[in-house]
Amino acid sequence: MRRFEGALRAVITFDGPAAAGKSSVAQRVARALDVPFVSSGLLYRAATEVATSAGVDTSDEDAVLRALRAHTVALEPGSAGNRVRLDGRDVSAALHTDLVDANVSFVAAHPRVRDWVSEQLREVPPPFVVDGRDMGAVVFPEARHKFFLTASVQERARRRVGERAADLEAVAAAIARRDALDAKQLEPAPDAHHLDTEGLDLDAVVARVLGILAERGLAPPAAKAAAPRGGGASP
Repeated sequence: MRRFEGALRAVITFDGPAAAGKSSVAQRVARALDVPFVSSGLLYRAATEVATSAGVDTSDEDAVLRALRAHTVALEPGSAGNRVRLDGRDVSAALHTDLVDANVSFVAAHPRVRDWVSEQLREVPPPFVVDGRDMGAVVFPEARHKFFLTASVQERARRRVGERAADLEAVAAAIARRDALDAKQLEPAPDAHHLDTEGLDLDAVVARVLGILAERGLAPPAAKAAAPRGGGASP
C-alpha cells in the first residue's frame, strides 16, 4: 500500500556518478516513505545484457536496438528493490557482471536507447523514488524533489571494492573512465539539491535526505503518525 502522505503524485529523483551511493540512498528513502523504488540503471543494464548476449557491438546503436526489440524487457519496481524480467525470465542477477559494467555506458549513451528507457520510466505511476544519471534533468524535469549525490573517485572506488574483490587502483581507473563516458548524462538539474557523500556512511546520507524532505512536508508516514497533534514531524 502506498502511504506517501501529502504527496500522492510526488517523484523524488537521485542522480550522480557511479558508486556515489544514489541507488542505496534511493532504496532506503523509498522504504522510509513506503513508496516504490525505481532503478533506471537496471533498464540500461538489461539492454546491455541483451546486446552482449547476442554478440552485438555495443557501440552500434542500430544493432543494440534490433537486439532489444527482439525481446520483452519488464522492470518490476518495489520499495525493497527491483527485478528485471527478460522474456518472462528473471535476469536480475546477470545484470551486475564485469561484462555489463564494461559496456553499459556505451549502451546508455545511445539517444534512442535512452528514449526507450525514459518512455518506460514515465509510465510508472507516482509516487516513487528513482535513481539514475539524468532523472531530474531530463526524464522528470517537473519533479520537485531532486538530489544530486557526489563523491571523489577514490571514495567511490573504495565503496566499489567493498562490493567486489578487485584492486582499488584498477577500480578507480574504471570509475574515472565511466565518468568520462557518462559526462553528457551527468549534468545535474539546475534545481537539484547537491549532496557530497564523501566520508559519510549510508545512514548519515539517508538521514540528511529525509531531513530535507521533512522540511518540505514529506516526512515518512511513521514519523507523521508519531508526531504530536498540531506539531511537525521530526527529521
